[in-house]
Amino acid sequence: MPSSRDIKRRIESVRNTRKITRAMELVASAKLRRAQERIEVLRPYAQAMREQMAQAARQSGGLPKFALLEERDEVARAAIVTITGDRGLAGAFNVNILRAGFSADRELRDGGVNDVIYVGVGKKGSGTLRFRAKAIEHTFEGFSDHPNFHDAERIADHLVQTFSSHEVDRVLLVYNAFKSVMQQEVVVEQLLPIQRRLVLGHDIAPDPRDIQPAAPIALFEPSAEEVLERLLPTFVNVTVYRALLESAAAEHAARRSAMRNASDNAASLIDEYTLKMNRARQAAITQEILEVVAGADALQ
Repeated sequence: MPSSRDIKRRIESVRNTRKITRAMELVASAKLRRAQERIEVLRPYAQAMREQMAQAARQSGGLPKFALLEERDEVARAAIVTITGDRGLAGAFNVNILRAGFSADRELRDGGVNDVIYVGVGKKGSGTLRFRAKAIEHTFEGFSDHPNFHDAERIADHLVQTFSSHEVDRVLLVYNAFKSVMQQEVVVEQLLPIQRRLVLGHDIAPDPRDIQPAAPIALFEPSAEEVLERLLPTFVNVTVYRALLESAAAEHAARRSAMRNASDNAASLIDEYTLKMNRARQAAITQEILEVVAGADALQ
């Protein structure tokens, strides 16, 4: 049985660990609030761009044959973009993304895709992909904690160039969508080619203000087709940026929950060790009393 001194050292060690996890929980909470604010700021812009793109598509009489809308008859090669974090200590945040990516890989191969490559965003995901000996086409690291639009542009430009040059025929985006502090949902969505229903705005809820009176028709200069062609790459950029922001907020929320659970577990360990230390101290005192009594009896 450990001595009371050994147990006391363990209590101090656990107490110091709890201070660290508590500090990390507070930091994650502060970062989560800022990440939520950035998502809320982006949503109106993304919604307005979607509506403008849908209106341009309607006025152009449908969807012309743009490169980013090209549905290939045969998908020989696909790319999976896994958006993970650069750091750990976030529970199952990174693991869930990779599991979803590997599941999408199997579905693509079962559907007849011969070759699947990966684009890793985040050090944790890229490291696991290398360990699993997956075919990594490119990696982007160092900004998962606080991504900006320039980071999204770099990723989107690389993916658009890869798709336009027919190096890949389909691009899937895998990331954690932020729903609430306690809930994050893994999303697997097709980034390229851009789905036509998204461009036409079939999934956009109608605005009641557009019903009475009718919304005015926008005038596009030089033409609706050219405006739409320029909006499509911007749509890809915004989609990637939204995924990065969602992933950052989900990572902070997951780390906050993981550190809170670690702090609670540390408190339970401290209580358990304190009880053991009291029992060890009581046993030592009882042993000393027995020795004194035995010595007194021997002198009589």
